[in-house]
Amino acid sequence: MNGFASRVQAMMIKEFLQLTRDRLTYAMILVLPIVQLLLFGYAINNDPRHLPTAVLIQDDGVFARSIVSGLKATSYFDLKAVVRTDRELDRLIESGRVQFAISIPPDFSRRVVRHDNARILVEADATDPAATGTALAALAELPAQALSHDLIGPLSPVASSPPPFQVIVHRRYNPENITAFNIVPGLLGVILSMTLVLMTSLSVTRERERGTLEGLLATPVRPFEVMAGKLAPYVLVGLIQAVFILVLARILFQVPMAGGWAAFTLGLLLFIIGSLALGFLISTVAKSQLQAMQMSFFYIMPSILISGFMFPFAGMPKWAQALGSAIPVTHFLRIVRGSLLKGQGLASATPSLAALALIVLVVCGVAIGRYNTRLD
Repeated sequence: MNGFASRVQAMMIKEFLQLTRDRLTYAMILVLPIVQLLLFGYAINNDPRHLPTAVLIQDDGVFARSIVSGLKATSYFDLKAVVRTDRELDRLIESGRVQFAISIPPDFSRRVVRHDNARILVEADATDPAATGTALAALAELPAQALSHDLIGPLSPVASSPPPFQVIVHRRYNPENITAFNIVPGLLGVILSMTLVLMTSLSVTRERERGTLEGLLATPVRPFEVMAGKLAPYVLVGLIQAVFILVLARILFQVPMAGGWAAFTLGLLLFIIGSLALGFLISTVAKSQLQAMQMSFFYIMPSILISGFMFPFAGMPKWAQALGSAIPVTHFLRIVRGSLLKGQGLASATPSLAALALIVLVVCGVAIGRYNTRLD
């Protein structure tokens, strides 16, 4: 029994020593639980507040100002812009710069005083129902509370039932709050990330493990040409996957295809190239296929959690939003949802396209630099 225990103990010591020599695996064991704890504990929020809001105030009376103050008091609405025309308001919500667009008509004060069916219009970007649902529910208390300090004295009868004004809610782009319209287009970015990053990192690392990559480099083919030749087939794979997912999204889930195909196509190509470059970059760091798989998973996890795919991006703290903005999936999801649900053109999608292009250029540059360094 003593001999058995000593042999098992020796194997345990050997395994622990081997684990400490594999720094990447050791780091994954220590870092991954911490990252998961921080993301789930601080970044994930199903009750987003301080959502960006634009207001069109056509009535400069005290009642209109009280309405704006009442919106801020709910903590769900963060006033980002005060516009002068309906066109400006429409442009802001279409581009995704604001989550809500609120219009106060020119005769609002007069209708309130006369108790003549006064209304305000609240338009919500409902592409993500989870981001707007709680905020819209909070509007139910607004008519009874927003003007409570103004409707006093001779106007006190106006404050009685029924409420002095109504809130008309218009859910744009997804009026029925169908979750699939938000999730299914987002799956395109997640699936492409999982397959392209993982396949590329494993493919190049496998070549290195077998020694065939060095054989290729012994030929007149240049290193950049080897990389381009390795990645080019996966561009076609990504395009085929994208078409397949779009067809199924339309047939199975009736996801609307509002247009915006120019922005969608450009964003798709940039995202595929960026994902392949990221997989290639991982392969220059990983020493084995196991390490490549671990590193790919370490990228895929935050891509799902803090990109806006599963949880509202606007509900995350600023540090999580900054981290999410450095992930290609975040910008690609905005392009896909904007194109399919809103029909966004190139002009409206320019901020997301520019951010995605910048990330792709940085990743490609670092990948090529590390690749050439390893060859030297």
